[in-house]
Amino acid sequence: MKENPVHSLPGIPFLIAVFLIAAAGIWLFITGVGPDVDSPEGPASVANLLLGLLVLALAFLSLIGLYKVEPNQAAVLSLFGKYVGTVKTNGLRWNNPFFGKKKVSLRVRNFESGKLKVNELEGSPIEIAAVIVWQVMDSAEAVYNVDDYESFVHIQSESALRAMATSYPYDVHEEGQLSLRGNATEISQHLKDELTERLADAGVEVIDARISHLAYAPEIAQAMLQRQQANAIIAARTRIVAGAVGMVEMALNELKKNGVVELDEERKAAMVSNLLVVLCGERATQPIVNTGTLY
Repeated sequence: MKENPVHSLPGIPFLIAVFLIAAAGIWLFITGVGPDVDSPEGPASVANLLLGLLVLALAFLSLIGLYKVEPNQAAVLSLFGKYVGTVKTNGLRWNNPFFGKKKVSLRVRNFESGKLKVNELEGSPIEIAAVIVWQVMDSAEAVYNVDDYESFVHIQSESALRAMATSYPYDVHEEGQLSLRGNATEISQHLKDELTERLADAGVEVIDARISHLAYAPEIAQAMLQRQQANAIIAARTRIVAGAVGMVEMALNELKKNGVVELDEERKAAMVSNLLVVLCGERATQPIVNTGTLY
């Protein structure tokens, strides 16, 4: 069911007209209740009395058709269970008194899901939560396609978050692989697309969806921290060794190029070993000066 805009009358002029009609009804009622000149014991005019009561009843019935529409709000109108249309014009409005009216907020809203405990792609338990920014775009779908659109948004958001979390690993372990921790932009877009598809029938647009909390579950947090530290150490050592090898190669090439000293294979191996110890060691080295011959 799609939203259908419907026309409504300005409420303030109509309210003034109703007050005037009610005043006329009161006047008719008073003149009808007053004593008759020919018959002091009876009413002056039964017709005026009945007409006055009818006018007052119509005036009060017309007041039921008044309703207020605030900025960024829509009024969904129905007649005996049938959808009539939606009014989005702000202010005091008037429609058929027999129309049912349900207000729907069109403001941008957001909420943060609870911390969900799920297993990521590799099976490790993690805790994850997300902030969802959403807005009702079709008031008719929000009212008639789902029972409670706010509850629907919350439940579907948690379901989409669970499905997304199981599709990616927490950290990258292969080249070119997306991860929950390392690819926030891609993960947020995936979550937004998933939510947009799930909430389309409820007339809701997802404006933004981002992960607000991401961590390993407490029972494996310490082990995973050690794993991360080990990976960081290995990566750092790999870079240090690669740099040291390059520096040793450059040193040997420069010595040979400039003819500073001629080294046989055994001396080259000793020099390479010493340079690698100096360059790759965690502590500052204490050099030993050789005052004798090199050979």
